[in-house]
Amino acid sequence: MRRSVEPMTGGSIWKRMIFFALPILLGNLFQQLYNTVDSLIVGNFLGSSALAAVTSSGSLTFMMVGFLNGISSGAGVVAATFFGAGDRGNLHRTVHTMVAFGLAFGLVMTLLGALLSPQILSWMDTPESVMEEAVTYLQIYFSGSLGLVMYNIFVGILQAVGDSRHPLYYLIFSSFLNLVLDLLFIGVFHMGVGGAAIATVISQAASAVLCFLLLRKAEESYRLSIREIRFDRKILGQIIRLGFPAGAQNSIISFANIIVQSHINAFGEMVMAGYGAYTKIEGFGFLPIISFMMALTTFVGQNLGARQYDRVRKGARFGILMSALLAELIGLAIFLLAPYLIAAFDPTPEVVRFGVEKARTAALFYCVLAYSHSVCAVLRGAGKVLFPMGIMGFFWCVVRVAFLMVMVPLTESIQAVYWVYPLTWSLSSVSLFIYYRMSGWLPRAAGE
Repeated sequence: MRRSVEPMTGGSIWKRMIFFALPILLGNLFQQLYNTVDSLIVGNFLGSSALAAVTSSGSLTFMMVGFLNGISSGAGVVAATFFGAGDRGNLHRTVHTMVAFGLAFGLVMTLLGALLSPQILSWMDTPESVMEEAVTYLQIYFSGSLGLVMYNIFVGILQAVGDSRHPLYYLIFSSFLNLVLDLLFIGVFHMGVGGAAIATVISQAASAVLCFLLLRKAEESYRLSIREIRFDRKILGQIIRLGFPAGAQNSIISFANIIVQSHINAFGEMVMAGYGAYTKIEGFGFLPIISFMMALTTFVGQNLGARQYDRVRKGARFGILMSALLAELIGLAIFLLAPYLIAAFDPTPEVVRFGVEKARTAALFYCVLAYSHSVCAVLRGAGKVLFPMGIMGFFWCVVRVAFLMVMVPLTESIQAVYWVYPLTWSLSSVSLFIYYRMSGWLPRAAGE
């Protein structure tokens, strides 16, 4: 990796965007596959209760990881801007501050996650029938979370400088490793849901080590030196200014999703298993969204650093359109194939029915979900983080929770829980559309 990484500040916009986003898309596909493999193997080898235990833990892990990803995205904007501007010294300091932050956050996440998992699962009204297995899965998962944290930090560095290929290679490797370990620990050694958690932890740690070794041999401006891992106060301030709102936004939304999960849990194991199976399928609908989010943030950050404002505008328009289009195509496929996809996890008729109902409520709204995330990615790359945080926090947390508190007792129907997502996705998209069109988020020098 000593050769120069090609920046996104020149060449064809659509080619740069797609060739950057495509490895991220493929990498996220493999990541989603190995998350799905966990659930497929657990559901088929261990049954509905074990599947409910594993999938019900997702909201909590997303809350912790979401905060990290928000901070990482803020750090990535700082790094991408310095890279686009050719500021090697500040880029070097940013890389080592990001790694120092990741180590500190990973240790805190490990400690708090392992200690608080039983209490949080209790607050989520997790049924006693799945509580023991859910606690086992979460405590093992969090005990090995340093690998997950550092992998995300390392990938944030690589993507900020335009390298999305190596994370893809490492995810492919870890995906196959996870599959082999799942089959070994669950199918051969009969280790239960704990085996699935251990397989995930080992796979994540392996991909983090590979990224670490790559950065040790990178170009001088972002080469990782163990002796230089420390906090730079000024850089840390920029990372927190840009990353904390995004991290807080992700955590608030994930906290709201924990409340949603508690409402789902109240409807029993079959609903939990069906809803959990759907969430694994829904992850594939998020793939183009996540891919173009990362591409958009890096593209905007690098080109703003290079003061290419017209290029920023054109790239943002293309990325938002592609994200929404691809997400909707995947949503249509999930809508049509939902019965077969849910049954692959658990063929129990009740599980399939509840999973299909959820899929056919939400899948056709993936385009508005993609729009919200893509606009937030553009604004984040431009350093405008407070308004997206406020909009997403209000609609995806306050409105979401208020809707559930009113409608679930009123209707006593799981459909109220299913509809809360399309409703809040649509409301946030309308608000972000107005802000995006009227706020003047590009510098004045961009002109009209």
